[in-house]
This record gives sequence, C-alpha cells and structure tokens, in this order.
Amino acid sequence: MTLIVSVVLLTAAVPLVSLGTARPAAALGNGLALTPQMGFNDWNAYGCNVSESLIKSTAQAMHTNGMQAAGYSYVNIDDCWMTHSRDSGGRLVPDPAKFPDGIKGTADYVHSLGLKLGIYEDAGTATCAGYPGSLGHETTDAQSFASWGVDYLKYDNCNNTGAPARTRYTVMRDALAATGRPILFSLCNWGQENVWTWGAGVGNSWRTTGDINASFSSMLSIFHSNVGLASYAGPGHWNDPDMLEVGNGSLTATESRSEFSLWAEMAAPLIAGTNIPSASADTLSTLTNSRVIAVDQDPLGKQGTMVSSSGGLDVLAKPLANGDVSVALFNETGSTATITTTAAAIGKSGASAYALTDLWSGASSTTSGTISASVPAHGTVMYRVAGGTSGGGTSVTGALHAVGAGKCLDVPDSTTTAGTQVEIWSCHGGDNQTWTHSTSDQLTVYSGSRQMCLDAYDNRTSPGTKVEIWSCNGQTNQQWTLNSNGTITGVQSGLCLDVAGGATADGTLAELWTCNGSSSQRWTLG
Repeated sequence: MTLIVSVVLLTAAVPLVSLGTARPAAALGNGLALTPQMGFNDWNAYGCNVSESLIKSTAQAMHTNGMQAAGYSYVNIDDCWMTHSRDSGGRLVPDPAKFPDGIKGTADYVHSLGLKLGIYEDAGTATCAGYPGSLGHETTDAQSFASWGVDYLKYDNCNNTGAPARTRYTVMRDALAATGRPILFSLCNWGQENVWTWGAGVGNSWRTTGDINASFSSMLSIFHSNVGLASYAGPGHWNDPDMLEVGNGSLTATESRSEFSLWAEMAAPLIAGTNIPSASADTLSTLTNSRVIAVDQDPLGKQGTMVSSSGGLDVLAKPLANGDVSVALFNETGSTATITTTAAAIGKSGASAYALTDLWSGASSTTSGTISASVPAHGTVMYRVAGGTSGGGTSVTGALHAVGAGKCLDVPDSTTTAGTQVEIWSCHGGDNQTWTHSTSDQLTVYSGSRQMCLDAYDNRTSPGTKVEIWSCNGQTNQQWTLNSNGTITGVQSGLCLDVAGGATADGTLAELWTCNGSSSQRWTLG
C-alpha cells in the first residue's frame, strides 16, 4: 500500500540514546546535561557583589536546606569575579579581595560538599561589567578554568565586535574540550542569530531570550518566546529561558510557582537566582518540589509544547519516559479562571479512566477524559496523567518514492558508513531503500544493530546541506515532518528534502532546499 505521508502527532516515548555516539561537529557530546542542569547563580540577587564568602555560604546552605538533595548541583559565579587586567602571562586573575583563596580554593570547598562550581566569562573583548573577555584568549582561559576545577562555564555575549556568535562560541567549545575536563557549556547570547538552530552542536544549553527580571511581565514574555522552540531541545542540549526569579522582586508566591512550573514543563535549566541562605520556607518549598522537578528532569528529554491557548488560558503537555504526560494549566490573566483540556488532546488514549496527580498539592484523582482546574490569576496547576497509552503517531515503513523522478531514496551500495549522502535510484525493494518514519519523527533505514538515521549534515540549516545517514542520536537534525502535501521538512531547519537540481538520473543526490512546491520535493512512503 502506498501512503501519502502526513504529519505524525504527539510522539511516544523513545529510548534515550547517548549523545556520545554523535560526531563532534554535529553534537557537543561531552556527556553532560543529559537532563537540564540545576544549580544556583549569584547575578539575579547580588549583581556584581560576588565573593568567595558568598559562594561558600550559598553552597553550605544548599547542602543543608534540601536543595542539593533535590538535585541542585552547580554553584555558579557570575560576572565581576576577576581583576581588570590579565597577568603577565595573559591569564585571568581572580580578584584577591573577593576571592582570597582563588577560584581553585573556592572550587575545592564547593567540591568538598559534593557540589560543583561554575564560572562566568564573555565571548567578547570584555564582560558585560567591563572585565577582561575571552575573545582571542579562549585556549588560555579554558586551561585556567580546568586547572581551577571549574565544572560549568556561562559564556556571555557583550562587546563581541560583531563577529558571528557561532564562530566565537565554537572556539571556546573546542578550547574546553581540549582541556580534557568535563565542563558544562552554557551559551548566553540572548537568543540572537537563531542560536537554537545551531546550539546543540556547540553548547549544552543556550539562552533563547534577553535577560529576565523579577516581574510577572518579564517571565510571561520569556515564556512566550521559549515555548515554541521545543523541537530544538533534548538530552545534552536545552533551550534556556534564563535563571529563575523565584523568591525575588515583585513575584508573588503564586507567580513564582508558575515560573517554576513552566520552566519544568519546558525542560529548562533550573538555576536558582535568589538569596539562598536567607530564602523563605515558601521559596524553598517551591524550589525543592520533587514532583515538579521530576518533570523537568525526566530522562525522555522532551520539552513540553502548547496544546491550546485562548484568551490567556494556556494548556501545555510534556510526554514522560514512563508513558505519563505532564500537563500545565497556566492562567496568564488577572482573574481566576477554569482551564480545561482532555486526555485525547494531550496525547492519551485507550483507558476508561486516567489517574491525575496534582504536582503542587500531591492530591490524587481520576477522570474519564476531562482535565480541568480552577486556576488563580497568574497561577499554574500541574497534573501528571497516567493510564492508557501515549502518543497518537504510528510508524510507517516502505520505500520513499521521489515523485518527480519516479525513483526511490537509496543508500549507495547498501553501506552503513556514517556520513554517506543518500541518493535516488531505480526502485528495487532492497533494505537500503526501505525507510521507517517512527513515532519519534526519525526516518530510519536497516534494522537492529545496522539501523541508521536520515541526518542533516553537521546540524546545518542552509539550502544545499547534504542529507546523509548517521547513527541515530535523537537530535533535531534527525527529525523529519511528513506533511500532507507530500513534502518532508527537517524539524531543525524547516527546509525540504529535495532531489538536487530536480534531476531524475540514478545517483542524483538528496539535499535540503528551500521549500518551493516543485515535484522534486514531493515524496510518498509505503
């Protein structure tokens, strides 16, 4: 049977594949942040007033107040930790007044508590506060960080001379890798240059917006900017809507819980930005809610997506590794409102009753399908929904026919060599022409230990990018949307799978190209 390809619905759970199998150019592959990183950063609460004593007291508080036990592991130093000049060897110098034991001494203390230390630098000539930047000093600075025992680098974007961000950030990526020390790499280029389209190959996370502040309006704006980028996130590479303002500024307790809920639903890094030693019981209870944290840290690594949004009443759904679905009902408005969705709308089916767990109250209930709550102004109700099956998609297997050429998508010579560009060839039904579009939006060829994925080379998103086979790794450059008009678009690039030049000869290569409606971009699977 030939099937005109169509969009696959909400994906079902797929195994977590180590990013270590990906080629260095296409994925960072440092084995870090397989779930979103959790920790603390001093900037939101203290600005430039960072010091060794502050970092040590914060680490000690996290060690004893339940945060470390809840999963917070990084204690991160932000800007202003260094002197205004490098030393005679060109190395950064920790300010001796602020850090009398140096960064290494501070790291040693943090490590003694079982926590990790992060530091800040900038991919420009100077940091945002005017201290020496790392542009042109990447190798030296990376070596300093590694020798001090640094575990995390937040890399900012001020004073960047106008050079392309991807180039500047990639140099530091390579410098960190060359040290041999695992250092989580957090890109902070404020969502510029469509960082989400290339960030997975460069960093473990990337800021998707400008800076947050401790107000509901700021949080809401950032939420709207980040929520639509789910296809770019996954284990080892996350969209970062900036640090948490829970406990800060004008945010109410209800608004703080909303921020924490939405960040968890969006699989965002959870980096606390408040005064931890003096945090209120309410702030700590929000930051350490184990049920909500479990949603953020779910090993499937799916970012939640917007199911519906009407009049400021939002429904988000996030599939989880065990088949459950996390649902967030978010009320953007200034008045209490009832928000309703259904099990079917969030990708659940096949049960006469579903179990609901309220992730803030812990209360349990059941429903035959309706999921509803009265949600306070600026509030969020979160449920974990169990029962039935998850995902509306089905896998489809067969030959992938190029309509314009009358040929089939083919792996040359039935090779399994990663990096081989696919082509069109006269259809013959061999296993090198048999493709499966999975419920996780992958297009796979072969089976078992030989299975390979259709892959956009090097995470590139420009017309002419070659389409190849590569070991399956779950990244968005290996996800493909099969559209009802017969086109196949790359999830990461938005470009169409295309027969180069519209040619029809055996051996013509496949590539990504701007969607143009031509027959060389139409395919049938079956």
